[in-house]
Amino acid sequence: MNIAIVGTGYVGLVSGTCFADTGANVTCVDVDEKKIERLMRGEIPIYEPGLDELVLKNVKAGRLKFTTSLADVLNDQEIIFSAVGTPPDEDGSADLKYVLQVAKTIGENLNHYAVVVTKSTVPVGTAKKVRAAIQAELDKRGVDVEFDVASNPEFLKEGNAIKDFMSPDRVVVGVESERAKKMLTRLYKPFLINNFRVIFMDIPSAEMTKYAANSMLATRISFMNDIANLCEKVGADVNMVRQGIGSDTRIGRKFLYAGCGYGGSCFPKDVKALIKTADDNGYSMEVLKAVERVNEKQKSILFEKLQKAYGGESLEGRTIAMWGLSFKPETDDMRESTALVMIDLLLKAGCSLKVYDPVAMEECQRRMSISTMKAVADEKITYCKDKYEAALDADALLLLTEWKEFRLPSWELLSREMKRPLVIDGRNIFDAEEMAEAGFEYYCIGR
Repeated sequence: MNIAIVGTGYVGLVSGTCFADTGANVTCVDVDEKKIERLMRGEIPIYEPGLDELVLKNVKAGRLKFTTSLADVLNDQEIIFSAVGTPPDEDGSADLKYVLQVAKTIGENLNHYAVVVTKSTVPVGTAKKVRAAIQAELDKRGVDVEFDVASNPEFLKEGNAIKDFMSPDRVVVGVESERAKKMLTRLYKPFLINNFRVIFMDIPSAEMTKYAANSMLATRISFMNDIANLCEKVGADVNMVRQGIGSDTRIGRKFLYAGCGYGGSCFPKDVKALIKTADDNGYSMEVLKAVERVNEKQKSILFEKLQKAYGGESLEGRTIAMWGLSFKPETDDMRESTALVMIDLLLKAGCSLKVYDPVAMEECQRRMSISTMKAVADEKITYCKDKYEAALDADALLLLTEWKEFRLPSWELLSREMKRPLVIDGRNIFDAEEMAEAGFEYYCIGR
């Protein structure tokens, strides 16, 4: 089966590579010439464990190719996936200009039946716009070419994307014809063989499923953060509460961990987009609006704890160590990360920062180079080679990302290196009793 994937970002590259690994002939398309040149040289533009080896394997086997021109390869394809970005507009809605540009290109060049599948996260009703954009170009050409549109939202977790793709909880596919359903059933046959669930439904329901899923997970996180903040005030332990409610099979244990806020490319954007979709349709998503407010507040909670530790004194001139910059482990993605909020707050407070992350250092430097606070960041941020260098002579250590290498540090070494043995744990990965025995002041979330 020949398929094209338009967009070689996180979703497009992972999806295309994994489809190729199941035996499909995949052409990945992107207008970014430098990115395509890098991919053709075997250089992977994103960090995802195991992806580089899988790309090289399938390129070598001839099943995975890269190009900058969709028009040149379009008529060899049976299925065309649109996996381009849908960045949020200022009002929170998803910007569909790239999705509709792909549809326009398809309409300008398509000469045979194909299924056009939206893989990007898009609002309900986007498939209709995609169909209309393709049909408008076919009408301009005066040709009668049959095609179908479909929706196949992704549910990949950064840091675990290949396993998620190859062993999914479910595959959601929205279709409007039996012909399209047969084509996509054939594509997903390797997954059906292993009894994975491919759930076919109407297109609007498939489009909504993606937003509803991410919004539910975001809701669980904000709910637990709200509970954690209350636990601190009443003397409860949020970890004990999590165990107590997580053992209820109606609730379950996943996404019940309190912390310093969620980030990334999906949850913040999708919550905003679903709120905007509801507003546009005359309905107010009150729960999700609260979820968003709680999360934005939670991103500054470590700064508040730092101020509390210093008794309200000025933080100007303090040296603060930060462990973790990415929004979660096993990725270099800093989109909407708590680290960005903390960097901004700490720099404005007059602090100097010593930061370390296993993979997101270059991404942080890139973001600071285009930040409005570039001049301050250049002077005040030191990028360290490891976690201990970051902690050297620090007045406090903030943990923002729960990378495995942070879980068992040498407290004896840190106590000698730091100016003040103060640790503020934004992910609750350390043991309070152990910290006390080692002579550290310790603050965490919800305990």
